Amino acid sequence: MEYVFASLILHYAKKPITEENIRKILSAADIDVDEVRVKALVATLNEVNIDEVIKSAAVPAMSMPTTVQQQPPPEEKKKEEEKKEEEKKEEKEEESMEGLAALFG
Repeated sequence: MEYVFASLILHYAKKPITEENIRKILSAADIDVDEVRVKALVATLNEVNIDEVIKSAAVPAMSMPTTVQQQPPPEEKKKEEEKKEEEKKEEKEEESMEGLAALFG
């Protein structure tokens, strides 16, 4: 990846993408240079119009969907709380009925 970055830096600076220039950038970043990779990259990029590739790969900025959940209005919160309380009451009634059934069962 660093080899591609080096070539993009050279392209941005409007410098020729040569083996020597790639080596200089990688050496300046204290990266061990693999000569085979440098030669392959330079040979490949000689056949590529980098500006066209960048334009075709560029994605227009879009608004990112937010994953934040909206809080329900206070009225809905109250209704939800009332439902929970009713459910608890029903559970308690069922438990007490079960207890009575065991006594008279």
